[in-house]
Amino acid sequence: MKFSIIANPAKFEVKEVLRKTISWAEQNHVELLISKNLFSEIQIEAASCISFTASDEEAIRESDYVIVIGGDGTILYTARISTNMQKPILGINSGRLGFMTNTQADDLEIALDHLLKKDYTLDERHFLKAKLQDGRIFYALNEFLFTRKDSTSMVNISALYGESLINTYWADGLIVSSSTGSTAYNLSSGGPIVVPGTGVLLVTPINPHTLTTRPLVLKADAPLTIKVEQQESEIFFSYDGVVCEIEQLPFEVEITKSDLAFNLIQLPGQDYFETLRKKLMWGQDSRRTKN
Repeated sequence: MKFSIIANPAKFEVKEVLRKTISWAEQNHVELLISKNLFSEIQIEAASCISFTASDEEAIRESDYVIVIGGDGTILYTARISTNMQKPILGINSGRLGFMTNTQADDLEIALDHLLKKDYTLDERHFLKAKLQDGRIFYALNEFLFTRKDSTSMVNISALYGESLINTYWADGLIVSSSTGSTAYNLSSGGPIVVPGTGVLLVTPINPHTLTTRPLVLKADAPLTIKVEQQESEIFFSYDGVVCEIEQLPFEVEITKSDLAFNLIQLPGQDYFETLRKKLMWGQDSRRTKN
């Protein structure tokens, strides 16, 4: 069996998690595929269970499972480079919140044992697809973002659902997110949390000019068209944090739910609402904490 390793070498916890993974792999006769660049950046001892690849993409392509060590940012990177591969992904959290990397480092060996026994289910997360007016196509697991660039002026952004105008937003920007991305920038901007797999698009304005302009939840069975007309402010368009240059205005993009999916491994006993309670500290009252 082959496991590919994708990790964020900037996080200091990654090295220890990787050491434990290597030790487990040697004991269980599992081959680990690691890109040469990642291995050199982490600077860890070589082992007989490790095979080197030219890139992270090659490691994923040749593996049976993908082990992601880091935070949700590392998951998004993995999603971006493996869009068409649809390999099962296990996220090991060495970041902060980690809504998608919800296996803790302390449970690493137990989690890997479950993979060997094929004792897991797949949590299928669909990408959003954005088609630009020039024909370019981008995919996002979390969100597409339209926001101002180097300006104090608000931006005017129109959103149409099917053939119907939703609103022309006057705001710092606009977020179009998936249910997976509801706990990311959408949540920070006052948008709702939506259970993954719900099949919706979330439209959340960033600091809108009018207080009555609220986030909106749309069923993902019709295209959402975002239009940005010529205006004073320059506009950023990004997908999961990757900026795409807008060469000129007006700018138009059609957003739909993609058939492509990202398969997160869910282990026995893991529960989405338990993750929310732990990560967001729901139900915890500091006044009841004993000194």
